[in-house]
Amino acid sequence: MTDATAHKFNSHAEFEAHLRDCLGRARVSLTMFDPDFSVFPLGSSETDALLRQFLAGGGAMRLAMHRSEHIERHYPRFVRLLREFNHRIEVRATPRSLHHLTDSFCIADGIHIVRRFHSDHMRGEAAFDAPAATELSQERFGGIWVEAVSTLHPTTTGL
Repeated sequence: MTDATAHKFNSHAEFEAHLRDCLGRARVSLTMFDPDFSVFPLGSSETDALLRQFLAGGGAMRLAMHRSEHIERHYPRFVRLLREFNHRIEVRATPRSLHHLTDSFCIADGIHIVRRFHSDHMRGEAAFDAPAATELSQERFGGIWVEAVSTLHPTTTGL
């Protein structure tokens, strides 16, 4: 189904539904930014299954965040996924100079996006099969990625 219109959302349940849809559509790349990923269901069994399927199929994932503590403490499934697919997942932390950034998004294959306008609120939009809708967030992520440093290593030594 091709649906290039934006779907507005205002609740956590709607956000999660659109995010699952976005993850399920991903084939090649997933690009995500959030200050701490605390509202992303990265610890759920359903998200774990979607990400495993994506990564096992050859997909690559890049996450950028301000702080990784929430993932480390609350998402053991994701940490395990990181260990198992460390060659396909890269996680970076932003420097303090970028901690003022408060938007949040997930981009799949450069054509699907789920975006919250501010990380403190659930208000946002999702667009599928809409490359133009992802352009601004992709550019923003590129700038964030260049400034960020590696974090969330699969082992204590980072190897």
